[in-house]
Amino acid sequence: MGNINISYNTLVYAGEDISAGIARLAKFGYDGVDFVGEPEQYDAEKICRLLEEHHIEASSICAIFNEQRDFVSSDPAIRANAIAYVKSCVDFAAAIGAKAISVQATACMKINAEASEEEEWSWAVEGIREAGLYAKEKGIRLTLEAWNRYETYLINRLEQALRMVTDIDLPNVGVMGDTYHMNIEEIDMADAIRKVGNKLYYLHIADSNRAAPGRGHINFDEIAKALRDIGYNGWISMELLPAAANPFSGKRCEEFYDQYSEESITFLKNLFEKIK
Repeated sequence: MGNINISYNTLVYAGEDISAGIARLAKFGYDGVDFVGEPEQYDAEKICRLLEEHHIEASSICAIFNEQRDFVSSDPAIRANAIAYVKSCVDFAAAIGAKAISVQATACMKINAEASEEEEWSWAVEGIREAGLYAKEKGIRLTLEAWNRYETYLINRLEQALRMVTDIDLPNVGVMGDTYHMNIEEIDMADAIRKVGNKLYYLHIADSNRAAPGRGHINFDEIAKALRDIGYNGWISMELLPAAANPFSGKRCEEFYDQYSEESITFLKNLFEKIK
C-alpha cells in the first residue's frame, strides 16, 4: 500500500469557528483538514496561520453545487457560474495550500434532468474541462465524485465518473470515491476501486449509515485491500453526516465532533496496520 494521509471534512462541524475544527483534528493526529467550498466565508491568511500553528495540512476543498452552480443546467448563465465558482475554489485552494477540489456534474439533491443525457454529458465535460485547465495551471486536482441516486441522477457509480474523467482527458482530473455512496450503488465496492485504478485521486470514508467507520455494515477490510492492490497513494477523508432527510442542513450532532473524529482515525490506523 502506498502512503495514505487521513483527513476529515469540516462540513459536519456546524456552528463552530474553523479554528476549533483545525485544533481538534491536529489533536487527534489527522494529517489534513477538508474545507467547505465557500471561499468567501474564510480568511485565507488566518487559515494558513492556523495550519502552521497546528502542524497540519489543507487536504481538499469540498465544493458545494446547488441550483446556481450546476454544470448541466439548461441555463447557460448557471453553467458559466459553476465554472466561475470552481475557479474561485481553485484560488482558495492555492491560497491555503490544498491540492484537490471535489466536484460533481450537477447540483446536490437535483434528481431530474433538464435536457437529454447526451447534451448534459457534453455540458459537464466542457465545463469541468474548463475549470480543470484553470486548476492545472495552479497544480491542483479536480476529483469527480459519484453520488447515490437520491442525491443525483447523472453520476452514481465510479465507472460513470471514470467515463466522464476519460472524456475530459486532463491529467489533473480524476475520480473520487465515497464509501457511503458506493455502499448504495456499487455491486462490489472493492472491485469498483480496482477498476478505477490509478485514476482514483481521492476517497471519502463513511459507514453505511454515514456515521464513523465501524458503526455500520461496510466491510472496510475489503476496501483497504483494494486500495493496497491499486497502490493508492493519496488522501482519505472522513465525510460523516447526520442521519437526517437533509443531511446538509447544518444540524449540530455532538458525536460528530470529538467522538467520531477520534473513533475514525483510530479505526483507519488500525485497519491499515492490519492490511499492508
